Amino acid sequence: MSLPDLRGRAVWVFREDDYDIDRIIGVENIKITDIDALAALVMKDDEPGFPQKVRPGDLLVGADNFGYGHPHYPAMRAMRHLGVAGVIADGFSPGFWRGEISMGFPLIPCPGVAAATDRFDSLEVDWQAGCVRNLTRGWEKPFEPLSVADRAMLEAGGLVPYLKRAVDADRARTGG
Repeated sequence: MSLPDLRGRAVWVFREDDYDIDRIIGVENIKITDIDALAALVMKDDEPGFPQKVRPGDLLVGADNFGYGHPHYPAMRAMRHLGVAGVIADGFSPGFWRGEISMGFPLIPCPGVAAATDRFDSLEVDWQAGCVRNLTRGWEKPFEPLSVADRAMLEAGGLVPYLKRAVDADRARTGG
């Protein structure tokens, strides 16, 4: 099995190291469960009307330790609902990494990507070649390879499908 390559615009570039993910929707909104209401709040403090600018397949770009803070899921649930396909960042907060990978959401660690990318640049993540390409600016950067388990989780669509596959494979192997 393999991951489909990602191709989309850098719909937003977070240039700040240690970006707290709760700022995307505002910490006061993390308990909202209505996904449409949550998505309407995305980036409201930085750019009103941001949700209407997102196209399916768009990507977020971040600096180092992206997702810093408490690993709350509403912000990225809202981004996925809007059509964001993944995040490419110089580095990720460990809690954010674990939570989003377990949800089956692609995170691509690519040092130097934030400084080399401008908003709306066309980007491509080539999983086979292990690189991120900026099709607008003409550069290519290698990304840090994912662990075998993280890649398998992404390929399965998240932790729950990954575990179901493992259980099914074990049952098929043992006849139980």
